[in-house]
Amino acid sequence: MALPGAYAQYNNSKVLTASPAELTLMLYDGAIKFCNIAEMAVEKSDVPKAHENIRKVQNIIGYLHSTLDMKYEVSKDFDNIYTYLERRLVEANVKKDKEILEEINTHLHAIRDNWKEVMKAGAKKGND
Repeated sequence: MALPGAYAQYNNSKVLTASPAELTLMLYDGAIKFCNIAEMAVEKSDVPKAHENIRKVQNIIGYLHSTLDMKYEVSKDFDNIYTYLERRLVEANVKKDKEILEEINTHLHAIRDNWKEVMKAGAKKGND
């Protein structure tokens, strides 16, 4: 059985050795994880747990939003996406609405999957 401290060290080492693209992927994965937890909490009427996990998703999206470099055209698209997600997260948190969380989760999965494809294309381009 692994010790909790060893697991934390492993995770810390993953973060410290990750590329910026891999860190972004980890953030998307975290947002999806917390959105899933929030959905389950809403289903069980666990308001504090739902709130806590929606806030975690909001913090991740807010961080990603704050790191956009607006000199790139694609950043404007991400700005619109993140602004929309932030607005919907507030609405989901106020209403504790599972359908809104499902919608957000769908968007997060699409963004994460596209990001993975960008990473693959970048790796392939680097190997050419």
